[in-house]
Amino acid sequence: MNTANKLTMLRVVMIPAFLLVLYLGLPFGNLIALAIFVVASLTDWLDGYIARNYNQTTDFGKFMDPLADKCLVIAAMLWFVEIGQMPAWALLIVVVREFAVSGLRMQAANLGKVIAAGWSGKVKTASTMVCICVMLLLPNVLPLNIVCVAVIVLTTLYSGAEYLLVNRSVFASMK
Repeated sequence: MNTANKLTMLRVVMIPAFLLVLYLGLPFGNLIALAIFVVASLTDWLDGYIARNYNQTTDFGKFMDPLADKCLVIAAMLWFVEIGQMPAWALLIVVVREFAVSGLRMQAANLGKVIAAGWSGKVKTASTMVCICVMLLLPNVLPLNIVCVAVIVLTTLYSGAEYLLVNRSVFASMK
């Protein structure tokens, strides 16, 4: 297993650690969870950088890296739903968008096409991670939570719509 894939697997292992810290209700638990989340998020950038620049791109990494990212973000959002900082419908929008884009990518792959991550998807990912960090740093600050949830939902809807519109030819090829 190469370095990029080891970093991806580290991110996967950090997800239960992140949740465990939150569920234990430790003093400064949100700050510890925030630190774990930030480190896990940085491994996403780092494993991609290493994979691209040191010729460590693998099929395992292409599969596991986006899955690890989605699991990390959804784990954080599930926590926020559970403690009342995020409405469940907002998380549902995120999950449906991820399924739709993943399905679109699978169908494109069946056609021999690759759908690269678009600019709006990168903005969605970055803004979601920043908002999760803010919500961990300043829990239960209602106006801030509302803004963060709105940013997450709006960037998710925009990037999902863009992926579907730009790649509508993939749908046309379905029978």
